Amino acid sequence: MTKRIKAAITPSVLLWARESAGYEVDVAAQKLSVDPEKLQSWEAGTDQPSIPQLRKMSTLFRRPLAVFYLPDPPVSFQPMHDFRRLPDLGAPHFSPALTLEIRKAHEKRTLALELLNETGEEAPKFALATALSAKVDDLGMEIRRQLQVTYDLQSSWRDPLASFRAWRTRIEDAGVLVFQATQVESDEASGFAYWAETLPFMVVNRKDVYARRTFSLLHELAHLMLHQSGVSDLDRPGSRSQKNERIEVFCNQVAAATLMPRLQFLNEPLVAAQGLGRHEWTDETIKALAHTYGVSREAIVRRLLTFGLATDAFYRRKRDQYAAEYQQAKLRQKEQNGDKDIPRNMPVETVANVGRPLIRIILDNYHQDRMTLSDVSGYLGVKVRHISGIERQLGYN
Repeated sequence: MTKRIKAAITPSVLLWARESAGYEVDVAAQKLSVDPEKLQSWEAGTDQPSIPQLRKMSTLFRRPLAVFYLPDPPVSFQPMHDFRRLPDLGAPHFSPALTLEIRKAHEKRTLALELLNETGEEAPKFALATALSAKVDDLGMEIRRQLQVTYDLQSSWRDPLASFRAWRTRIEDAGVLVFQATQVESDEASGFAYWAETLPFMVVNRKDVYARRTFSLLHELAHLMLHQSGVSDLDRPGSRSQKNERIEVFCNQVAAATLMPRLQFLNEPLVAAQGLGRHEWTDETIKALAHTYGVSREAIVRRLLTFGLATDAFYRRKRDQYAAEYQQAKLRQKEQNGDKDIPRNMPVETVANVGRPLIRIILDNYHQDRMTLSDVSGYLGVKVRHISGIERQLGYN
């Protein structure tokens, strides 16, 4: 009988690989089809995995095989601050999916900086800044001025997708890399941001509807203006520390004030016609206002509540209504799709997820003969045949 060859890996590196991928011992062991005690023995160095077992761990933890043979764990980015949790809950525990998205976003930023350095281009600096003491309505107007968004321009974005794309482009033009996460569940995180003076980034959740993603863009922008990095959840009040709660409320208020400026909102004919006082608002009016500002219906009702034009009970009732309608719509879509394979447009999908600024940096390096098509394919995570379509999306052809 052939003796199974053991992999002489570094135990501390295996432990690092599992933890940095966001896996608890029990979950990782289950996915690897081994007992938790066996996995712990590999991490302790009292036993070693076989080569096939190492390959499975390499795939699960998204690390090259060679990494496991390093003498020490690599120095990687520190876990992001978790604005969703109380500090006494300990270090943030993110799902493997969220952990991977954070890691991928850091890798994309590092790639952008390296490629810009190779071409001698100066990486853009992010100049917008604020403090928690700022008046949110004034700050919202200042953000609109900096991003060059007028009321007429915003009103011309007549659907949620157009609104999301327009706000995203203007934030990217301000020196921010904007990515979209594809594997994180909506109830775990709406987005996250990483602040740096040069090329900060934000990531919004692609599983959210466009109106919610637009709100997340401005929420994460507020975090960057505060010079803070972290993971946000727009819907988790009460589980945060007092400090985190204040920050998250501030960022929500800034997003609302930017998307729905006080004076413009109160002077809307549909709003002004109701007069002062708390009212019941029809679904038709709420929907029309949401359409005008490119936001969700819940954001409109929340703004009405902020200005004393709706009751808290009315807001809670509408919020529950919209949440139920959203779940019903998801269920209907799932039933309609069934087991059908939905065709994917990889060029469109890649541009949406990676963002135009980073793709332009990569393609510019390719057109300057600094990398091969295979390199471009690897950086963008698509097959070579899709690259011409991506170039067309960005106007290269």
